[in-house]
Amino acid sequence: MSDTSKIEIRSLRKSFGDNEVLKNINLEVPKGGVVALIGPSGSGKSTLLRCINLLVVPDGGSVRVGDTSFSFGDGARLPDVRTLATFRATTGMVFQHFNLFPHMTTLQNVMEGPVTVRRMAKADAEKLARAQLAKVGLAEKADQYPATLSGGQKQRVAIARALAMEPDVMLFDEATSALDPELVGEVLAVIQQLASEGMTMVIVTHEIAFAREVADRLIFMRDGVVVEEGPSRQVIDHPQEAATRAFLSHFHRAGALPPANATS
Repeated sequence: MSDTSKIEIRSLRKSFGDNEVLKNINLEVPKGGVVALIGPSGSGKSTLLRCINLLVVPDGGSVRVGDTSFSFGDGARLPDVRTLATFRATTGMVFQHFNLFPHMTTLQNVMEGPVTVRRMAKADAEKLARAQLAKVGLAEKADQYPATLSGGQKQRVAIARALAMEPDVMLFDEATSALDPELVGEVLAVIQQLASEGMTMVIVTHEIAFAREVADRLIFMRDGVVVEEGPSRQVIDHPQEAATRAFLSHFHRAGALPPANATS
């Protein structure tokens, strides 16, 4: 085990019925590191992300975030509800869909976690929430309701909501896939800002060019296994495995990436 790693996954396994979705996955993310997970649909990327914060309980292996670790498998005792809630509060997660409370203003949505989960005084929670809304460029939208916001703005509120819990790590599960193309950039800019500030992150994304620029390391998954991993530009520009090359060739042909033999 590395003393410098913020996230450590060892021998992780997960099945849904007869479908083995994760097969002996190992992953380590250093403090301040950004890891991107790419691969075709059904490869296990989102399940792996959900296992990191235990929204999905693994069948075997171990998960550690910071100083908190859990083991799974035969004879392992599952964490209780309170332990899980405390753990999840330190692992911020942003999903494809925003899941904002429609009856609450933007400010109230961001305040809800600190007040309800962390028992923070409302005045302190409001100050924190306003700071996080400013961080994602939405300070002026504090009193508006989600229905009045664009998809990109809603997703930025969702990011502010996760940040308001002051998590140790941030997990992004296809955070831009439900957005119209012209709104993707504003969300990616916020994620890029977090990376520059040293937030430890794991990002599931189909935005390959973004992953190439922002992620330190890139993991290509297929059929529940890690096929290839390494520095993001190295894997994307010079993939070693045939499956990785085949997957990335679609993005090269679509013009989303420089030619496969380009270097920078």
